Amino acid sequence: MKITSSVKGTRDYYPAEMGLRNWLYGKIRSVSRKFGYQEFDGPFLENLELYAAKSGEELVKKQAFVFPDKSGDPITLRPELTPSLARMVAQRIHQLSFPVRWWSFGPFWRYETPQKGRTREFFQWNIDLLGMENPQADAELAAVACEFFRDVALTAREVKLQVNNRRLMDSALEAIGIRGEAVGGTFRLIDKKEKMKQPEWEAHARETGLTVDQVKGLMKILNDLELWKQSRELVEFFDAVQAFGVSEYVEYNPAVIRGLDYYTGTVFEGRDADGEFRALLGGGRYDNLVADVGGGKIPGVGFAMGDVVIGLILKKNGKEPMLRIAPADVLVTTFSAQEATASMEISQSLRAAGIAAEWYPAPDRLPKQLKYADALGIRLAVILGPDEIRQGKATLKDLIRREQATIERADLLKEISKRLVGSPCE
Repeated sequence: MKITSSVKGTRDYYPAEMGLRNWLYGKIRSVSRKFGYQEFDGPFLENLELYAAKSGEELVKKQAFVFPDKSGDPITLRPELTPSLARMVAQRIHQLSFPVRWWSFGPFWRYETPQKGRTREFFQWNIDLLGMENPQADAELAAVACEFFRDVALTAREVKLQVNNRRLMDSALEAIGIRGEAVGGTFRLIDKKEKMKQPEWEAHARETGLTVDQVKGLMKILNDLELWKQSRELVEFFDAVQAFGVSEYVEYNPAVIRGLDYYTGTVFEGRDADGEFRALLGGGRYDNLVADVGGGKIPGVGFAMGDVVIGLILKKNGKEPMLRIAPADVLVTTFSAQEATASMEISQSLRAAGIAAEWYPAPDRLPKQLKYADALGIRLAVILGPDEIRQGKATLKDLIRREQATIERADLLKEISKRLVGSPCE
């Protein structure tokens, strides 16, 4: 009989994959809390209208999973979280204390072509600061991202946070005659540049209505690495980044523009240094989004990071964590059916003392039980045979050091605790 396959673009989380996801969540939680951010979440289903006028045509029409509910109203599996965040803030705008610092880690869905670094279902870290309009707030979010890089052992030689500013680009584009409605199209054009070959991109630029001179002017803008010095916001931003102690990770890139329509100021993307993968995180300033969903004018800045690309970058740089599959520190073996009750009692006494203990539920051959513990990374095994029971003792086997000792039952907890001190527990 054929095994039913999973839905295209989704992933199965076996214990090893779930362990990596939980490890990543732990790192995200740690760095978010370190900067004072509170955890929150929104619904997995949202009304399509929440995104229709705020996130951009491509996201809404091409990438969102949209379907009618029982009443016929269009709803969608959430493709991103920022509009939900803005809606939630707008709903309780008079009850919240600003600045609001919130973060979340959860599942999202986009109907994209599955490929390396891209799936249709993914987990994403979202972190935002609302209520502050200054460049220093933007720099704090950049610092959060860079602190995360440090926490997962990625160096500034391996990843970079590349920064630009939309208001700066507005001025630069106006200087070459691109203004009004053409600006949004040009931003989307810039956002596609790395995905297309140069001749193809230039031809596409002409198709959008840009003249030959405007395409040349745009190329000059995108190659000017000193352009940021014309932006007061970016000058203050880079000064703040220096104060936060993360400047080695941050650099200016005029080609970073971000595709979503709601960004208004500084934007940034995290990239692997040699550009092998798509952006591992992206975000920026959005000062009108809360007002767009019915709240007051509350400025905001934030970013999102999916779990797929960061996993690939960690693997590429040899930074994947060494994780144990099993949560138990001890396996209590079952010598025979006659000793099963005593083994269960010992396992329960260890749990009562705060030690994660797994009981082997069948009197299989002892080598098979020890092989099982070894495969799951369980360090210690307790062996309780008829001789040990009669003498009031137990045999404790250390599967890492490949040594064992028969000790008094009364000393078992003390000996296990001593051996677990300093033992890897991730």
